[in-house]
Amino acid sequence: MSDINTESLALLAKAADGFVRSERRGRWFTNILKLSVAIYLLGSLFLLAQNMNINSSLHESEAHVAVISLSGAIMPETPTSADAIAPLLKEAFESKQSQAVILKLNSPGGSAVQSGLIYDEIIRLKKAYPHKPIYAVSEDVCASGCYYIASAADKIFADKASIIGSIGVRFDSFGVTNLMEKLGVENRSLSAGEHKRLLDPFSPADAEAQQHLQSHVLARTHEQFKQAVRTGRGERLKETPELFTGLVWIGDEAVSMGLIDGLGDIRRVARDELKQENLVDYATEEAWIDRLSKGIGSQLSAQLFQRISLNF
Repeated sequence: MSDINTESLALLAKAADGFVRSERRGRWFTNILKLSVAIYLLGSLFLLAQNMNINSSLHESEAHVAVISLSGAIMPETPTSADAIAPLLKEAFESKQSQAVILKLNSPGGSAVQSGLIYDEIIRLKKAYPHKPIYAVSEDVCASGCYYIASAADKIFADKASIIGSIGVRFDSFGVTNLMEKLGVENRSLSAGEHKRLLDPFSPADAEAQQHLQSHVLARTHEQFKQAVRTGRGERLKETPELFTGLVWIGDEAVSMGLIDGLGDIRRVARDELKQENLVDYATEEAWIDRLSKGIGSQLSAQLFQRISLNF
């Protein structure tokens, strides 16, 4: 009996020793993992800080061309809004080391108000800093509100296949009254004011209100757009019956129409037109935690992609 107890105790001690060793290995692995994550985070923070310092020092110490990018629909409360773009324009013009400003544009247009606000800010800064030229360079598309903004620049350039123009105004709406009748749906909405429901898709079209909208909103906004283009382009503009109809053209034809001044990307424009190849991107700074989280996310995604896919 004592031999059995002794053997059992030995097995129990061996199991306990194995459990302790396993726990130690687990703690060791956990500590190594924590240390690795901490090193990665600290390294990322250091690189971000270095990058921010480099960008800041470039703005302050090296002669350069300031590049301001506007990409996507021009809308309020977005990176393409006047609230986002205007401070970058101001910073670029005020910088003692920026020799010129390039607007890098890739947008189908958007809000007439936001486009007008950015246009007005460019005009204001051009008057305040007459020695500092501003050029607009289109990538895939510079249409509607984007072209409104571009027309404030001293010169406009684009690729030979860039889509340029669309000098017009639109106000979208729709109606579903016939569909409602077929489905047996009744509109019970209420309003005070004869034309208050002019854009209600569940009510019959209000012809009088639509005519008012056409004459007093769209047409007048269109005239503002046309005037901005005429003022910005001056005698370079070759006016034709189609020019202000909302049509678009590609870059090589836009040159002959006076919509743009030439063909080229920002590097060629900086090199050949401005005689300065040092380009500095003036971008809205994100909070460091947002930039860090995006960086970690992209690294993890890349690692995962490499593990689950074939790569050449």
